[in-house]
Amino acid sequence: MIAAFLLDLLLGDPENFPHPVRWIGKIAIPLEEGMVVLLGRNRIGGIVFTLTIVGMSYGITAIMTQGLSQWNLWIGWGFHTFLLYTTFAARDLARHSQRVFTALKQGELIKARQELSKMVGRDTQMLDEKEIIRGSVESVAENTVDGVISPLFYALIGGAPLAIGFKAASTLDSMVGHKTPRYLQFGWASARLDDLLNFIPARISIFLFPVASLFCNLSAMDSLRIALLDGQKSPSPNAGIPEAAVAGALGVQLGGANFYQGISRPNPVIGDRKKELVIEDILRGNRLMITCAVLFLIIGAGVRMWIR
Repeated sequence: MIAAFLLDLLLGDPENFPHPVRWIGKIAIPLEEGMVVLLGRNRIGGIVFTLTIVGMSYGITAIMTQGLSQWNLWIGWGFHTFLLYTTFAARDLARHSQRVFTALKQGELIKARQELSKMVGRDTQMLDEKEIIRGSVESVAENTVDGVISPLFYALIGGAPLAIGFKAASTLDSMVGHKTPRYLQFGWASARLDDLLNFIPARISIFLFPVASLFCNLSAMDSLRIALLDGQKSPSPNAGIPEAAVAGALGVQLGGANFYQGISRPNPVIGDRKKELVIEDILRGNRLMITCAVLFLIIGAGVRMWIR
């Protein structure tokens, strides 16, 4: 796990890289079409579709890692490390938000909007500087859980097979877990499974962010207070918690209305506005994310060694 996390910090996710998540997505597309033909675009079809993809991802990974380890211990270790590395997203989160920061710092508002559009699903074409900063900070905060803490959590419990299984569920949620006429019923299982799998890691982050704030010279008490007060305001059972914790640590307000395909979608305001959002808050959010990941990795590795 430590080697895999260091690989992620060094390399991130290079373009055209043979990433297992991309393979999962390629398999899911034709399987969705076949499942709709067999069972219909309903909840039953969506449940079978979700369990099939997640089960296959876990099973194939378990067979391959165990088989290679039995054949050669070092090859098995290397393959296991590689798979774990593909489940972490700390470097990519930092890299994408850094591009937004650089564009804003250079006064290139159009470029900053374009870079932000790679991180969020909301419309970015008309956002001003403050809204761009908010979008970047919110994206890093939310993805600290499902892109870093959750994969680490499941890797600690069940190694690469369980971490890949989690990434499969997360991938399906991003593909079909939408509240649109097409996926409202079929994507229900994928969305609910993703919520369930992120439930415990999101609650761990309630305490992880305040501790990380101490190392980042930010407000630990406000991070904890806002996480507890405002963490459940979001429509998502998990996303609001890390956003609230980051808002408290930075002393800013996050949340508010966003536009999706031209339609305004109101969201609750999170945090106390002790100061206005500034460009440097993007970097502070990145440091919080990396520090949370390192802390959780140290704690988790320590627990695993103690149990053994």
